[in-house]
Amino acid sequence: MAPESTGFSSPDTRRDLPHSIHFVGIGGIGMSGLAQMFADLGCTVTGSDRALGHPENERIFAALRKCGARLFPQDGSAYADGYMPDAIVYSTAIEGDNPDFKLAPPGTRRLHRSEALELGIGALRERFTVAVTGTCGKTTVSAWLADALDRLGGDPGMLSGGYVKRFLEDGAAGNYRGGLGRDFVIEADESDKSLLNYVPDTALILNIGTDHYSREELAGVFLAFAASARSCVVMELAAFKEIGPEKFPAGKMVLLFSGDPDAPVSYAGRRVLRLNTYRVADGSAWCAFNGLPEIRLPMPGRHNALNALAVHTVLTSRGYDPMDALKAVSEFAGVARRFDRAGVMENGAQVIDDYAHNVEKLASCIGAAQELAPEGRVVTVFQPHGFAPLRFMREALANALPSILRPTDEFLFLPVYYAGGTTSFSPTSAEVAATCREAPGVHADAVKVFEDRLACEKHLKNTVRGGDVVIVAGARDESLSIWAKSLTKNA
Repeated sequence: MAPESTGFSSPDTRRDLPHSIHFVGIGGIGMSGLAQMFADLGCTVTGSDRALGHPENERIFAALRKCGARLFPQDGSAYADGYMPDAIVYSTAIEGDNPDFKLAPPGTRRLHRSEALELGIGALRERFTVAVTGTCGKTTVSAWLADALDRLGGDPGMLSGGYVKRFLEDGAAGNYRGGLGRDFVIEADESDKSLLNYVPDTALILNIGTDHYSREELAGVFLAFAASARSCVVMELAAFKEIGPEKFPAGKMVLLFSGDPDAPVSYAGRRVLRLNTYRVADGSAWCAFNGLPEIRLPMPGRHNALNALAVHTVLTSRGYDPMDALKAVSEFAGVARRFDRAGVMENGAQVIDDYAHNVEKLASCIGAAQELAPEGRVVTVFQPHGFAPLRFMREALANALPSILRPTDEFLFLPVYYAGGTTSFSPTSAEVAATCREAPGVHADAVKVFEDRLACEKHLKNTVRGGDVVIVAGARDESLSIWAKSLTKNA
């Protein structure tokens, strides 16, 4: 039985919101979801974007227009007719000399994306918020949880960093949903520490890895996030151990889950829910946890079995029947660009479209693809999503590739995606590829660099075969999905 519905929010919860709000870079996955949320809250929404008019981004711009947003090029023209927004929302990627800043009416309030998110979340005081974070998997799990809650009749709200397939109906973008139910699921971003700007009812922490900060600093961020939870914390056991059980406030309700079937039934006085089995058969992945019947997973990969366990743990903590929750978990429709099967090439190789952009995400994606190609090769085409992120992951990727790649697998670099703005244009893909080739245990021909997609496509068509899997990986650039689809015979 679903928790009682309460509606979106009362007018009283919206009193601190700007009446009108302008988003600089409104087409981004995070900004577009936030813009839809403010439109749903009754605000007048406008936005600008450098990519306005680019065909690969038209779906998200059409969805924004559908919810009432007015869109402009990023040249200050939003103010040409005398429009004076109460606030301008920007992200760290926006430079100080951006035309939307320089030409804004004097005194216009500026809000960082994290500050705007805090205001929006503040309007959810009547909702039960479940905030999902972790270095890897938070987009998939937040989407999975919202999908399952909807299948269970909960009619949830959701703000996610991915386009959730179940919520794409009627031209919706799929990364935001108002819903009328009690629960509101939020993907909590650790990259800018904005997860610390609001207080969730349930905090779900999936893992600790290396992406934007050191593990030690990230552990401290996640501890503060967990400590803020009003109801309970659901956390992966290894992350709990790394943060330190002794650091958690006394009396804080913590539910632990683990992918290790031999994990203890309890740890530091907290119950541990365990993944019992994981197997691959006939191209499908199966798992069982908590002594419940086995289910077929929507996507392969042991990490997705652990994700399913995390979602199920939250659902049962919310009072749903374990068997009903299990069925809902098994029916997840997926997220665009999260191990998305684009199709099959003329030569029979499968093509997977994925948002993987850091070492842990790439490792998980490649591992899942290897399950689909036990006798074939996995060829990963990686387009780094910025020079600074590539610089940060350079050594970690070189150190990880020997354990990620099998002897015949390949890792192919495309040029770094440049979305505009200030950058050092360093390192290049070629420089990082050279570092990877020098790593002990990496086969000399395993890492290659291509000057453009056309040259890479020619290599793929000449070398991959039936039984192989091609992964197209990278963040931020929507045209990657179009290109991945173009590689297939149904394009």
